[in-house]
Amino acid sequence: MASFGLLAIRLVMGLTFAGHGTQKVFGWFGGGGLNATGGFFESVGLKPGRLFAALAGAGEILSGLFFAIGFLTPLAAAAMTVIMLVAIWTVTGKNGYWITRHGTEYNIAIIVVAIGVALAGPGAFSVDALIGLY
Repeated sequence: MASFGLLAIRLVMGLTFAGHGTQKVFGWFGGGGLNATGGFFESVGLKPGRLFAALAGAGEILSGLFFAIGFLTPLAAAAMTVIMLVAIWTVTGKNGYWITRHGTEYNIAIIVVAIGVALAGPGAFSVDALIGLY
């Protein structure tokens, strides 16, 4: 049963994280795409904004998809954690905890889930288990 729980957590969190990346890169799901996200990144000091938007978005897409399928799970979790720490450092950290004030709530939730799954392992229903990494 634990493997089913880990699968559910990985799928929801990983695909949500990848979806946020597609908002940045492609403008999907109501996102701004590279131009708008790049402009926002520049406004918080990440220059060149478009390049950092592309890197952040690609990192979110790849780490989210890897996390969802349970492939190189500790590496995917580490990438998700680093991306969220940068978000806290550059954007949400000054706003407190609650997301209603654009705070760190969402970032911290992702970090805790990513680290928790990395420590627990991806479960039996993962690529890592299939290829013998777990």
